Amino acid sequence: MERDQAIAKLVSYALDKELLQQSEAIWGVNVLLEALELDGCTLPETLPPVEEGELPGILDALLDDAAERGVLTENTITYRDLLDTKLMGVLTPRPAQVIEKFQALYQETPQKATDWYYQFSQDTNYIRRDRIAKDVQWKAPTEYGELDITINLSKPEKDPKAIAAARNLPASAYPRCLLCAENEGYAGRVNHPARQNHRVVPISINGSPWFLQYSPYVYYNEHCICFNKVHTPMKIDRACFGKLLDFVGQFPHYFVGSNADLPIVGGSILAHDHFQGGRYTFAMEKAPVETEFTFPGYTDVKAGIVKWPMSVVRLTCADPERLVDLADRILLSWRGYTDESAMVLAETDGEPHNTITPIARRRGADYELDLVLRNNLTTPEHPLGLYHPHAELHHIKKENIGLIEVMGLAVLPARLKTELAAVADKLVRGEDLRGNPLTEAHADWAEGFRGKYSLTADNALDIVYQETGLVFAKVLEHSGVYARTPAGQEAFLRFLRQV
Repeated sequence: MERDQAIAKLVSYALDKELLQQSEAIWGVNVLLEALELDGCTLPETLPPVEEGELPGILDALLDDAAERGVLTENTITYRDLLDTKLMGVLTPRPAQVIEKFQALYQETPQKATDWYYQFSQDTNYIRRDRIAKDVQWKAPTEYGELDITINLSKPEKDPKAIAAARNLPASAYPRCLLCAENEGYAGRVNHPARQNHRVVPISINGSPWFLQYSPYVYYNEHCICFNKVHTPMKIDRACFGKLLDFVGQFPHYFVGSNADLPIVGGSILAHDHFQGGRYTFAMEKAPVETEFTFPGYTDVKAGIVKWPMSVVRLTCADPERLVDLADRILLSWRGYTDESAMVLAETDGEPHNTITPIARRRGADYELDLVLRNNLTTPEHPLGLYHPHAELHHIKKENIGLIEVMGLAVLPARLKTELAAVADKLVRGEDLRGNPLTEAHADWAEGFRGKYSLTADNALDIVYQETGLVFAKVLEHSGVYARTPAGQEAFLRFLRQV
């Protein structure tokens, strides 16, 4: 695609997606020329139509041309992302226009507002649909229901030139983190993504100013992030429960949850208070209560232990304030709770270990809170965490188990796409798995299930994927504070009784 045609097509795309109005077409051409450091172009009488899915190709044509002309100083993924975000940014409506549209649609229904905003975030290429389509995804049947497995291929690897350039940059505290509102419209740099095409929507959560946005790397449908206007550390407390329930009151078609507030069991960004939510039904939400429990003084709240590999207390009530009260009581009790016989220690050497990963949703007219008990104790045998994937599972999952995994969606490292394919190939060929760097870490595991199946070239990869799902179920069991055994469940009830 030659340059002038690509410019015409990009303006045509912006008009189709209502990023530009018809009266802004010439202006759109000119702001693109400025961003591309061009003096002019020759456009057709009529702008050409744009096919669905054509945007990445249009942008690639403009980036290739910019590289040839020396405008793109390094033709690598980091520098290309900086420039193509700049191009989309000049075509993206201003924040006030986006907010006005969202709020007008919200007056009709909350779902209309989020439907539009999610589509808008994709149309501006803030959510890069072409990259997310590369993620490998499947469902794995387990005793806890169908778990979601994703091999994450959508986040681009940092290129060596960008890493080298970043070392020479002066330290910057702007924006303070990837979640701060100051990212909206920010041009970016080699060590911070460009966000000119990013728009956030202000919302009020329990009377304080917050913002709503979508994750640029959506792991599930309408994967949103709700974040505090103030860069303040995450904290699980009574106010947190109130905020979660207020959010699902305003957006009843979404769930919302918070990562825990301690290292190992918490999320990757603990410095900025935020929640993750969206419009997706995880296996955990479908999991039933297997042991009902009544808390004295809260007979109006349905409660119980969920049939789930991690240790989950589910609370359901039509009155959110009652849930806040009971959740706060459970949290305060858990923070200080020690049961040495069950290897639950509230603290060691003054370092606290107990916290909660909370998830809120609506269940018809009721509000529902799932409280996942977490503990970040480390031991000589398990230096990365006792309630963390143990070493024998690290060939599949070594990273922290955050909110998304807790609910039943594994986000696995990109290396596994190649490694699991190699495992499947060697199993079919009957070859040794230990002599190959791609498969040696998986050898014990693969040899353990090799005899269960009649493996062929057609079914081997599917079987390897299903067995990977079973490993993820084991990962979650390791991360549960109370074991899925009679003794473990009795210890769980012991905690609930003393609340």
